[in-house]
Amino acid sequence: MPLRDVLIALLVVAIWGFNFTVIKLSLSELPPLLSAALRFFFAAVPVVLFIPRPRAPWLLVAGYGLFMACSLYALLNLALFMGLSASLASLALQVQAMFTIAIAFFMFGEVPRRLQIIGGIVAFAGIGVIALGHGTGGGLFPLAILMLAALCWGVANNLSKRAGSIPMLPFVAWGNLIGSIPLFAFSYVFEGGPAIFSYIDPPSWNAVMLVAFLAYPATLFGFTMWSSLLSRHSAATVAPFTLLVPIAGISSGVLILGEPIHAADVAGGVLIFVGLILTVAKIRPRQVPLNPGA
Repeated sequence: MPLRDVLIALLVVAIWGFNFTVIKLSLSELPPLLSAALRFFFAAVPVVLFIPRPRAPWLLVAGYGLFMACSLYALLNLALFMGLSASLASLALQVQAMFTIAIAFFMFGEVPRRLQIIGGIVAFAGIGVIALGHGTGGGLFPLAILMLAALCWGVANNLSKRAGSIPMLPFVAWGNLIGSIPLFAFSYVFEGGPAIFSYIDPPSWNAVMLVAFLAYPATLFGFTMWSSLLSRHSAATVAPFTLLVPIAGISSGVLILGEPIHAADVAGGVLIFVGLILTVAKIRPRQVPLNPGA
């Protein structure tokens, strides 16, 4: 992977790490489903008015929007709303890298090299060390919800990869708009129709600033750059960068939210960094046919 793409990946994961703290703060201003709906609506509007339609089938765009914007963030916001800490969420959600690589094997026949497998094992050992330090936090049910969110992220990563080397801003922006529609519907049904208007008429300045960060740096910029990386490189090369998200997530959770930090966080962070270096050292996975007998 070229240095430029490595730097882009590092910037994106740093923003995404801080994103967990911002989501947690936004839930003190807005209900979880409404927060997600506003995030993705404003990540799409007015951008979609000034860009061409995506150069991908609408079914693929819709699938990306439903898995990334709608499912992933509805589940993530609910897990945080139910008491999961931003630090633990930023850590546990990164099992999406495993889902991404596994799904890429079935969709694209991408088989990671041995060093990439070793790097993934080392990195996930780091995640395990940090998880032991944090415990189960808000309980098993929010963690189970978060695992479903991770699976949705893995699916969305591969759908964006399926789109190929196309301009990703239209793909992501239109996907965000499509994904925001069911989020508004779910918010209306489950969070109370008339009640949700009390949060946005008028909105607080805190809510405006938090949604703006979630919509633009964290969503529009982050996912456009991420999808672009996936279109140019294998999932096994790109996905493991998200193993650095917990470092930024835990740091911002500690500094801003006052969440506790443990020695295990430091030890696990070192393992994650070493694992990432091993994982991206080989950037070209072997391609094998899905049906060897064909």
